[in-house]
Amino acid sequence: MTTAPPQPTVATASAPETSRAASPGDFPERFLAGLIDQAAADRKHIILPEGDDARVLAAAARIAERDFCDLTILGEREAIAALAGEHDIALDLDCVRTLDLTAAENQELTGELAAGYHAARKHKGISEAEAAERVAAPAYAATMLVELGHADGFVSGARHTTAETIRPALEVIGTREGVASVSSVFLMLFGHGALVFGDCAVNPQPGPDQLAEIAAESAATARSFGLEPKVAMLSYATGTSGAGEAVDAVSEATAAVRRAHPDLPVVGPIQYDAAVHPDIAAQKLPDDEVAGQANVLIFPSLEAGNITYKAVQQSSGAVAVGPVLQGLAKAVNDLSRGCTVDDIVTTVAVTAVQAQHAAG
Repeated sequence: MTTAPPQPTVATASAPETSRAASPGDFPERFLAGLIDQAAADRKHIILPEGDDARVLAAAARIAERDFCDLTILGEREAIAALAGEHDIALDLDCVRTLDLTAAENQELTGELAAGYHAARKHKGISEAEAAERVAAPAYAATMLVELGHADGFVSGARHTTAETIRPALEVIGTREGVASVSSVFLMLFGHGALVFGDCAVNPQPGPDQLAEIAAESAATARSFGLEPKVAMLSYATGTSGAGEAVDAVSEATAAVRRAHPDLPVVGPIQYDAAVHPDIAAQKLPDDEVAGQANVLIFPSLEAGNITYKAVQQSSGAVAVGPVLQGLAKAVNDLSRGCTVDDIVTTVAVTAVQAQHAAG
């Protein structure tokens, strides 16, 4: 006879605060409402460089209605208004700023962006003419607007690849002090709580040191959204139940996390079931304070993480918020080209909250 598996333990008391009363099973709704409240508490200015995408305009209309951050959409005002009208989007351009960097009145600003990019990349052989050409691309323009202090963050990717979004930020903004590489997490929102999955979008095959950094960054990201992190370094083995190079790498990464962050609760190597199910943890790794209670799950490879987040999302109905980029010095986030309007609204709210932490 087959029995249903025990339900995982997920964080339940750490959604951003919201005035809505809690109801059983409504955690995703409460979390997202609280996220918007958190963004509104300290308004930031976010750039949307893809003004030629109707989903972006529909999201901008919703954000303007909810009024939790300041927005600038890159593109020609009349073209944006026409696209919004074509798709019956009630976008009030008196509430949302547009910025056409090809317009004559903005040539001084365009020149400032090009000069800033040239200054940042001339050591790589970029000429002034090449710099001007680069910042004509929306993601590069958005990057320079953020880097030069004209905005606090940007969200792109509805019409561009992850590489096209991240590359300009890496070239100019760079990582925070002490952080070697950019990584990502998905916030997986279930009916009664949340788990954080990393890295599911950026680093294909992290080594032990990079895996340790991903764990620390993912814990910090979890904390910034109200989750008290308990980190599981995932593997196909739990404790000493298996051997091999992959298990050894996770063991080494776990040890590195403990050395660098002795106060961060972490366990590894550990299998997914033992990480999230208390009953299974009691059998496989008894007396460990994190096993069975983990809410930040670090996958040993991009392949493992990406497959798992999609499988969990599709099989459980969890809401997957992300990828949330982490490690950059300023707030930048990527969208899937298959994103929905709701995805864009949520990602902008996430980016605004990250910008608050970057400024702090």
